[in-house]
Amino acid sequence: MPGGTMEEHGPYLPAFTDGFINEWWAERLAEEIVKRKGWTVVVYPTIPIGDGGANEIGSKYVFPGTYGVRVKTLRALYMDLGTELGEQGFRWIFILQNHGSPLHNLVLDQAGDFFHDTYGGQMVNLFGLEPAGSEKEEGAPTEFKAENGIDIHAGLSETSRILFIKPGLVDAAYTSAKPFTVTDPTKFTEMATGPEWLGYFGSPRGATAAYGAYIMNFRAGWAGKTIFSILDGADPRQIRRYADSGMKEEADIVAGGLRYDSKVEKMEQDWIKKKGLSW
Repeated sequence: MPGGTMEEHGPYLPAFTDGFINEWWAERLAEEIVKRKGWTVVVYPTIPIGDGGANEIGSKYVFPGTYGVRVKTLRALYMDLGTELGEQGFRWIFILQNHGSPLHNLVLDQAGDFFHDTYGGQMVNLFGLEPAGSEKEEGAPTEFKAENGIDIHAGLSETSRILFIKPGLVDAAYTSAKPFTVTDPTKFTEMATGPEWLGYFGSPRGATAAYGAYIMNFRAGWAGKTIFSILDGADPRQIRRYADSGMKEEADIVAGGLRYDSKVEKMEQDWIKKKGLSW
């Protein structure tokens, strides 16, 4: 079940960057699964819905290119879909939503737990599981390593990936992009709060399609191993989840996102009451 948050990725990448990446992984992983005799894979249409965007790191809750939904809405969506699939007899569902928001991952995990407890199957937020390793340094343009810093959003890594899978959607001006270098994890908020921040971290100008191919295939390999281990009986609930640590490490950002969600929810509920709607 590929998805992707409609989220700003600076001026050089498409807002649906996550979705394009997850679609590519979904196809590769489906191809691997059907190599097993007797297995069939249904690839659900891509769901372009998720919570928030990297702009929330700087408390910028309205930002061009980000079109998120409240976390309660996201959880309800995946619980509803899990119910539909569960009632029809599906017992193995893999959600592909490669998005870094702890809240986003938390509610996808919760939807999966609901599916397991209700239908006895596995509905796994695949990229919400903590991998055994991340990208290796092989293939990365070393001359941009220091300038790229800690690359968590729309920097060298994601720009490379889109250059590999959707090169026509990368603005050619990325080659002269200003670096927004962060080397201390505690400084992301400070960087994103600044008036000159363009919606990304790191150095997109160092991106290459070759590095993008390396990352995509490397992560597909990890994801495939994880999927097969689960299909063979491993319990995904015993694998450490990113949200478990992210909710604590990014507590201030999470709190801000929840406050904004509450503001939006109140506005919507006030309108519903004003109209006298009963449900």
